[in-house]
Amino acid sequence: MTHARIGIVWNPSKVEQEVLQSAVSGVFGDEQDIRWWETTPEDPGRGMAEEAREDSRDIVIAVGGDGTVRAVAESLAGSDVALGIVPQGTGNLLARNLEVPLNDITAALERVRDGEPRRIDLGWVSHDGAEHAFAVMVGFGIDAQMLVETDDDLKSKAGWLAYVEAMGRALAGTEMTDITVSVDGGNPVAVRGHTMLIGNCGMVQGGIRLLPDAVLDDGKLDVLMVSADGPLQWLDTFRSFVWDNGIRRFFAGGDEAVSTESAQHIALETISVELETPLAFEIDGEEMGDVTSFDVRVEAGALLVR
Repeated sequence: MTHARIGIVWNPSKVEQEVLQSAVSGVFGDEQDIRWWETTPEDPGRGMAEEAREDSRDIVIAVGGDGTVRAVAESLAGSDVALGIVPQGTGNLLARNLEVPLNDITAALERVRDGEPRRIDLGWVSHDGAEHAFAVMVGFGIDAQMLVETDDDLKSKAGWLAYVEAMGRALAGTEMTDITVSVDGGNPVAVRGHTMLIGNCGMVQGGIRLLPDAVLDDGKLDVLMVSADGPLQWLDTFRSFVWDNGIRRFFAGGDEAVSTESAQHIALETISVELETPLAFEIDGEEMGDVTSFDVRVEAGALLVR
């Protein structure tokens, strides 16, 4: 790395300042121009990253969990300021998908220093009059956090579907609801289901890929919707009501994910969703309260990462 103006946005609840400062000094030495911003409970990093951007930082390093990374990414979207990640959370989902070293502050900083910058997509979700960025996935129902809280033996099993089916106890308490979906500006379609995940990348903990075809820089988001009446009974609702009603046309060449009778994977640029029943909604693993409707879009190449 040549001389760079670096901003560090760090969450003091995730890492001790002395430990972080020592690692930063060891990796970057004295030749770099470095400024520090500390997050607060009220602001997980958006304002700090905006200040760093206004201060003409070339790189902003987010040190913290998924909430800090998402907040910094949101402020850097659409700019030429690169995002670096030092994962210090429990999920670290974007870091995993970018293959950033985990549990090693020095190695993560070296990745920022030595890595080749690349552009990735960001998703944006609008609900209740506000729009938020997401780097990994949004959705309702059986989310990634529930899935990863299972035992290690389960994580070694082949295929995400077997992984999900083993979560029967969680499914048993999940209720179906009527959902209206409009994809890429198309006509609304009625479905029933209990889980919808819309993702920019698909890997969660344990190497499980919930969205096998999700790619960080393909200008698309991938959707998985699941319907079940019982803990292990998977219905073909999505295929019969949505897939066979023309969404296949939104695949523009290439090989789509292998779909099963219990779940279909669809690539899209925008989706609008209305729920008959309010359901708890999450953005990159962060609980956002109940929603009855939301709109999602992709911003291709929005974020420069190192």
